[in-house]
Amino acid sequence: MTARTNRLKAQRSVSKNKLRLWIRLLRGTRYMESVLRARLRKRYSVTLSQFDVLAALSRSRGGMIMSEVSRLLMVSNGNITGIVDRLVDEGLVIRSLREGDRRTSFVRLTGKGQEKFKRMAEQHEKWVNELLQDFSPEETDDLITMLSRLKKPIPGR
Repeated sequence: MTARTNRLKAQRSVSKNKLRLWIRLLRGTRYMESVLRARLRKRYSVTLSQFDVLAALSRSRGGMIMSEVSRLLMVSNGNITGIVDRLVDEGLVIRSLREGDRRTSFVRLTGKGQEKFKRMAEQHEKWVNELLQDFSPEETDDLITMLSRLKKPIPGR
């Protein structure tokens, strides 16, 4: 075998390993999401999407316009509208028209929403810790550091 052939085989091996990494990341994410989704539904009667909206609003004490929530969660405005409608019906969120712009809705947590989210967030954190219990604190830090590189822009894009 030539040195060039060896290099090509090594490159293919690295490429295949990166595909395996992608699949493992995807499977791990899907597994954790399915467990968390089922637990949130069973214990709190909320969807994972509703939890995500409540989480976004909890980080913005003054509330947010609907398009900000949509952009932050990377879902369509139509999807956010349906989720917020259900949260409003449950008394967890208040929706109002934005001052000076009647086309824009502004949403924020109610007191009931803040309390419910606080309980859910504490339990959610415990569940995530349980699901990731096989990772040491050092491994967790290393994975966070390595995976943060996924947010970098792709050259030429």
